[in-house]
Amino acid sequence: MNKIVGSHDLLLVTLDTLRYDVAAELAAAGRIPNLARHLPGGRWERRHAPGSFTYASHQAIFAGFLPTPASQGPHPRLFAARFAGSESTADGTFVHDSPDLVSGLAAEGYRTVCVGGVGFFNGQGPLGSVLPGLFQESHWEPGFGVTSPTSFASQVTRAEEIVAGLPPEQRLFLFLNVSALHQPNWFHLPDATRESGDTRDSHAAALEYVDRHIGRLLTAMSSRRPCFAIVCSDHGTAYGEDGFSGHRLGHEVVWTVPYAHFVVDGPRREAAA
Repeated sequence: MNKIVGSHDLLLVTLDTLRYDVAAELAAAGRIPNLARHLPGGRWERRHAPGSFTYASHQAIFAGFLPTPASQGPHPRLFAARFAGSESTADGTFVHDSPDLVSGLAAEGYRTVCVGGVGFFNGQGPLGSVLPGLFQESHWEPGFGVTSPTSFASQVTRAEEIVAGLPPEQRLFLFLNVSALHQPNWFHLPDATRESGDTRDSHAAALEYVDRHIGRLLTAMSSRRPCFAIVCSDHGTAYGEDGFSGHRLGHEVVWTVPYAHFVVDGPRREAAA
C-alpha cells in the first residue's frame, strides 16, 4: 500500500448488509457481471466482519480493521495506525500516525469525501454525524437512503459530480456507503409490494440493481489516474435462519461477508511521438 497511497485515487465501497452467500451465488451465476469482472478470479473472498452492525463495523474499518480473511491469521492489513506490538502490521501496510485512516490519508494530501447511505451517515443529529464527521466533505440526502428505490444511482451521480469538480492534480479518497441492500429492499423485485416484505430474493435483486450502476462509479474514479478500490460488506443480515431476522446479532450470515480489492486502470496516455 505504500506504493499505492500517493499514486492512486482510493475508493472504499461498503455494500451495507450484503451477505456473503448471496453475493457468491450471484457472482457464480453471472448475475453481477460488472462487479464480477473486477473480482480476482471472478469470485468474492470470504471474510469475517469486524462488527455485526453498521456503526460498530465502520468504526473498525476506518481504524484500518477491514473484514478479516476467514482463516487463522495473523493477516497483514492494508492500513494501520501506528500501534506498538501490532501483529497485523507488515512491510506492505500503509502506517499512519493518526487514529483513523481518513485523517491519515488527509495528511498525505488526499481530499477525503463521504457519500452516505444508511442513517449512521445522514448527518442528522450527533450520532448520525460521527462517521461522516471524519471526512473533509460529506454528502447525504433522503434520495441516498434506505427507503429510496434509486438510492445507488443517485449516490453514483453525486460521486461523478465530486470527481468532476476536483482539480486534476488533487488526489481523492472517496468512501461510499451503499444503502440499497439494507431493509427495506422489497421494491427491487419486479411486481413486489410492501406486503411482500423483504426476502433473500429481494436482497439478491438489490445487489443486481447495484451492479447495473457500479460501472459508472468505477469509471469516474479511474478517470484521472489509476484507482485502488475496496468493495466489501460491513455485515450480513438474517432472513429467518434459525429463527433470526436482521443483524446486530451473532449468526453466521451476519458475520460472514464478501470482500474484494483491485486496481482499476487510469486513462491511457498517448505515447510520445
